[in-house]
Amino acid sequence: MSIDVTRVGSVATVTLNRPEALNAFDQAALSDLLRSVRKLGADQTVRAIILTGAGDRAFAAGADIKAMAKFNPQAARAFGALGQAVTRAIETVPQPVIAAVNGYAFGGGCEIALACDLRLAADTAVFAQPEVSLGIPPGWGATQRLPRLVGGGVAAELILTGRRVDATEALRIGLVNAVHRPDALLPAAGELAAQIAGNSRSAVAAAKQAMAVAFGVDVPGGLLTELDAFASAFGTEDQREGMAAFLEKRRPVWP
Repeated sequence: MSIDVTRVGSVATVTLNRPEALNAFDQAALSDLLRSVRKLGADQTVRAIILTGAGDRAFAAGADIKAMAKFNPQAARAFGALGQAVTRAIETVPQPVIAAVNGYAFGGGCEIALACDLRLAADTAVFAQPEVSLGIPPGWGATQRLPRLVGGGVAAELILTGRRVDATEALRIGLVNAVHRPDALLPAAGELAAQIAGNSRSAVAAAKQAMAVAFGVDVPGGLLTELDAFASAFGTEDQREGMAAFLEKRRPVWP
């Protein structure tokens, strides 16, 4: 995947560019995204960041399951830690980050959107945390961020069932801030980013930092618990069966 970064004034747009694979992530793509986010975070001329996916089908369809199916717990832990580094970078850069979700946001793709400060969705967008259907728990932050965003009960339903949520429901439950036609999504994100960029850079950064502690819960500690659970799932019968079933396009038969 190439990570394309463009600028219009003080607003940077980061595009996940692997549309033929629904912008799914492998280790190289995650590393490239991490570098891009950190570089933009250190650039004081950037006042807002938009994150979106190339093509009209997907924001990001999550991690590459074909690669993940071969992981042992150590490899899974390293991959999960890299995914968490990306989401924490998005969460902690001084600039607000707006996710412009233009299609599927599944698994890690949804988790990356959850790490953003604001989420706008095309009316074609679909969200899901389907990890349990693969025999693993989420690994890039969904267990920590989704409950804070939509509430514990709704988050538990979505994570424990893995069901898909369309844009209308995502708006109703507070998963996204607004829904737009696909052709209006990026202009709307650009308008929102421009509004933010027109304010004091230092005040916006301070407000973002203050809101991050509003929940009074140790997010890094929660992420470590999630990472332990994610890595430990690899090598289990459920993980092998869940990912094999996905790759073979059949329903899993759980032990």
